[in-house]
Amino acid sequence: MKSHAEGATTFLTDRPRSKWHDDTLWFVRAKRDAAMHNVPEWEDLRTAGSAIKDDVLANLDTYLLQFERAATANGVKVLWAADADEHNRHVLNILQAHKVRRLVKSKSILTEECHLNPYLEKNGIEVVDTDLGERIVQFLGKPPSHIVMPAIHLKKKEIGDIFHEKIGTRAGEDDPQKLTEAARGHLREKFLLADAALTGVNFAIAETGGFVVCTNEGNADMGVHLAPVHVASMGIEKIIPRAEHLAVFLRLLARSATGQSITSYTSHFHRPAPGCHLYIILVDNGRSRQLGRPDFRNSLKCIRCGACMNTCPVYRRSGGYSYGFTVPGPIGSILSPNLDLKAYSSLPFASTLCGSCTDVCPVKINIHEQLFKWRQVISEAHAQPLSKRLMMKAAGRVFAKPGLFRLSARLARALLPLLPERITIWGRSRELPANPGETFRDWYIKKEKQNRE
Repeated sequence: MKSHAEGATTFLTDRPRSKWHDDTLWFVRAKRDAAMHNVPEWEDLRTAGSAIKDDVLANLDTYLLQFERAATANGVKVLWAADADEHNRHVLNILQAHKVRRLVKSKSILTEECHLNPYLEKNGIEVVDTDLGERIVQFLGKPPSHIVMPAIHLKKKEIGDIFHEKIGTRAGEDDPQKLTEAARGHLREKFLLADAALTGVNFAIAETGGFVVCTNEGNADMGVHLAPVHVASMGIEKIIPRAEHLAVFLRLLARSATGQSITSYTSHFHRPAPGCHLYIILVDNGRSRQLGRPDFRNSLKCIRCGACMNTCPVYRRSGGYSYGFTVPGPIGSILSPNLDLKAYSSLPFASTLCGSCTDVCPVKINIHEQLFKWRQVISEAHAQPLSKRLMMKAAGRVFAKPGLFRLSARLARALLPLLPERITIWGRSRELPANPGETFRDWYIKKEKQNRE
């Protein structure tokens, strides 16, 4: 698997795209700020959301069992999955039991995490992602590059070319309105022919056994109300205790994600419609392990708004595919090492630790602190490349000896200006500033001497 640095290098070969990607996501971050400033009690909402999630994580087993009882009483069939494989088998078994050949899917990060699409396709099920961004990247055979805006890395002309090839739009068409209308017509046929619909879950309420799906396109509702079978895939951390808590999270989610006051469609599901079937699959897939890590437990508070990605200077400049994980960006860099420490060992280092991710998180996850802690865990586990381990070990010895540190600093001051700019990785992308006339230490000693005189 490529490291983040290798993936970022690939993305950065197209400098104009990287700049455009950076600017576009910063625009979304600015919309989030404007929306937040229009809510005087914003910080109180964040505090309330964080406290509710603290309670959930402290009593997760209790709330999940309460939810199962309430949902079952409502006529919902509740299934449990320890990992991605079990989840995928559950979905396939349900579809085969109902003789489903065509499935429409609304946006679900969990099913991307489980690699559900290729599994079902291998077993003869046609899977159509109905979120517009997800349908675009599905046409390309790629996963989303962002959890809220799956095709944010693509430009209008590229989407026009994809639609021309896949659904027969006019060559060269890049008008967003016309492309959207073409996609609507293409997807309407898929909705009408579907035998089953699958959705994700934004929030599930332990008290009622119901759950909520938030979309801006209405595709989840369209699929669910036309198909006789509804399967909902849910990470076990998505539970909240009571219906009254929804108000807190619905006010936080859309503003943090896209700067909207609320998502266009907030759909509540409690029981199957007459003659229909509703299943919900509660998926662990490493979440219990993360819950058992005190330093990283708070990452399970995440409500998947993507705000940390929109503000992160590393994500904005390196693109979502450079992370190699379903959830990219700062929060993904915390979640991924929990699943495979070695494979994702580079991701916690793909951060400036500036803390902007923590500042915008609607549920106050201490993201940059957890990234720093993962770096320590990874270093102690020797999961870094040998060259980096040796360099850090040498640097530690230099820093531990003041005399050696002073000598190395003087040598560096003398030799760095003599090195060609492009020898170092840093030098390939920036100019080093000129060395100041004296070091801080020399200046300090001189000042102290003057003061004594």
